[in-house]
Amino acid sequence: MNCLIILLQPPEQKLLECEQKAKFLFNTHQYKQAIKALVRGVALTRICYGDHHWKLAEAHINLAQGYLQLKGLSLQAKQHAEKAREILLTSPFLPSSEESIAVFRCSVNLFHTLGRALTALKKLKEASQNLTKAERLSKELLDHGKFSKEEWIEIQARIKLAFAQLYQSQKKSEEALPYYEESLKYIESSKGGKSQDCIPVLKEMADVEQALGDYDSAIDHLIQAHHITQDQNPSVEEETDSALSVAHAAIASSRPEHYDVAEQYFQESMTVFTKGKGITHEKFFVIQDEFCCFLRTTGKLKKAAQMLKESLGTKVAIFGDISPEMAGTYCLLGEADLAHGDHNMAYKKFKKCLQIQTLLYGSQDKRTTVTQQTLDSLSKNSEGIVKQKQSNKARPPLCAADRPHTILEGTKTNIPD
Repeated sequence: MNCLIILLQPPEQKLLECEQKAKFLFNTHQYKQAIKALVRGVALTRICYGDHHWKLAEAHINLAQGYLQLKGLSLQAKQHAEKAREILLTSPFLPSSEESIAVFRCSVNLFHTLGRALTALKKLKEASQNLTKAERLSKELLDHGKFSKEEWIEIQARIKLAFAQLYQSQKKSEEALPYYEESLKYIESSKGGKSQDCIPVLKEMADVEQALGDYDSAIDHLIQAHHITQDQNPSVEEETDSALSVAHAAIASSRPEHYDVAEQYFQESMTVFTKGKGITHEKFFVIQDEFCCFLRTTGKLKKAAQMLKESLGTKVAIFGDISPEMAGTYCLLGEADLAHGDHNMAYKKFKKCLQIQTLLYGSQDKRTTVTQQTLDSLSKNSEGIVKQKQSNKARPPLCAADRPHTILEGTKTNIPD
């Protein structure tokens, strides 16, 4: 019965439900499903309004924006945006006065979307021209009272972000940064400082700041993005990756004052992932290995070794005895033993690492030869220590061998002054 009701629904009702479904899917980051809804929306719009109505242009723009959310589909986005432009330019229908504002908004969205698509396709001159048109038209509409201040601010946030991405695609970080700052300012003004829309801007801005060497600002913005993410009821993966982005930025600075930040957010990412997925998951050990490598570079080998020893059995069960992960683990454990002066245990760990690497990569691989050199060095040191001990055992005690007079049992010998 429900299927029959759906079939008998008028196209207008189906279109409305389709648009609502697409919006929900986008808000929940289900982009592939959203694309299907938008494609269906284009077909229903054509049925409802015909081939030359501005509503069909709007449907093509919405679909183009959907394609831009998925990497590698910028060409499809460009094609649909150009189709929308063709419809708006050739439409024989004049919109009513009530519809004119919607048409103007559609035109601004068209130039903005086409600019983004062209940026992704590296057609930067055309991209800049379209974004400039979007910016100029939106300002004209504001001046003529066609847009409210709130609508204009929201549109400006998107346009400024698109300009920032355009400059960043040209590696012009200094030019890109002010646009990111403006975009963030507009978003915070219209939606608040804890809006989910701030997250991608903060992350991209942090990338630019890292490129410019401003690691303090980059870390601060990534921490801000992380706190917003935590407030959005994120998935385990989203919260984990958000914490990791802070740790990576702190490591990238190579400055000791940021080491505590890196350690804090590495531990947070592992805690979040453990609570949500447990430690029997491959990604947990990827994070742990990265954390342990960081601890090694900061001189905390003991802490790294303890973590690896505690999870060794589980790691073998997941990756197997013969795996790059286990080779790396034994190498790090060997380094920890060396740091604590236990050469015998270090030799055993490096030997195990060498066996795994030989099976995985062959004896001539650079990784294998480096481990072999470490073992050879340890072996020479061990031989030197053994020979020294044997030499010491062969020699009489210094107090007896080097003494000029022997003290015989039961007698006394006078030693002249």
